[in-house]
Amino acid sequence: MSRITPVASGPYAPPAPARELTVVSADGARLHVEVHGPEGAPPVVLSHGWTCSTAFWAAQLRDLAADHRVITYDQRGHGRSPASPACTTHALADDLEAVLVETLAPGEKALIVGHSMGGMTVMAAATRPVFRAHAAAVLLCSTGSSRLVAEARVLPLRAGRVRTWVTGRILGSSAPLGPVTPVAKSVLKYATMGAGSAPHMVEACARIVHACPRAARHAWGAVLEALDLDHGVRELRVPTAIVHGTSDRLTPPVHARALVAALPNCVGLTELPGIGHMTPIEAPEPVAGKIRELVTTYVTGAGSGQESGPGSIPAQIREGA
Repeated sequence: MSRITPVASGPYAPPAPARELTVVSADGARLHVEVHGPEGAPPVVLSHGWTCSTAFWAAQLRDLAADHRVITYDQRGHGRSPASPACTTHALADDLEAVLVETLAPGEKALIVGHSMGGMTVMAAATRPVFRAHAAAVLLCSTGSSRLVAEARVLPLRAGRVRTWVTGRILGSSAPLGPVTPVAKSVLKYATMGAGSAPHMVEACARIVHACPRAARHAWGAVLEALDLDHGVRELRVPTAIVHGTSDRLTPPVHARALVAALPNCVGLTELPGIGHMTPIEAPEPVAGKIRELVTTYVTGAGSGQESGPGSIPAQIREGA
């Protein structure tokens, strides 16, 4: 296990949860789960991305836990969830369903938020009965459903087979990341964050990413390279909003536009100028604000009881362009 720990102070220091539990997935994988905020408050479920952990959501946990019940968990092989030989999108969907069953009451509806691989988790679970029973709405942050390596712009090369091959070798590498050094932070910032990201944001991201075990990083990197969840997007029928950074090199805005076009019930695309891939850390207030807005509309408000089918809500609303 890595000795690199999250930052200990400031807005990105992970707050103490109200309670912790271990959830067992369908294949026996054990997942570390945290619940923040008061019992009985409107529920929000946060699913983090590749090489991250519950610490990635620290800013949103601090903001939302005052009046929301925020549930977050470490993806298998990440954070405090042990590694599992099953690294598939099917397993990601199993894990999300297991968390929903153990943390929500029967029939209770929640806003489900996924960043990067967490968004792919939601797409993979779109047809699952448990997901459909508990999802009032979805927020997808900085994610895509296919062609991740082909579209990535982490290398300053022209699009094509050479860039795709080299990008795949880099993202799928099993080499250790090593300590969090100034050079390591510069590389991480260039690849995953906007140019204007403050040093304390880069520090928080670097500590989280470098703490991910390299075996998990390598195994899940291979899954993402071959990802094709376009069918899951077409089946994601609950109201779904998208937040995306215009300077995202890992999942460039082409992915957000493809999601808007394919989702049956898209309720808005918020583009964040100058923001990279790490939207919850780079733009904590806009992300938390969008979560609050969606909870008010679809979990506790007038839209919470509506039938979530195609065309039931105005689609492709564009903000922040």
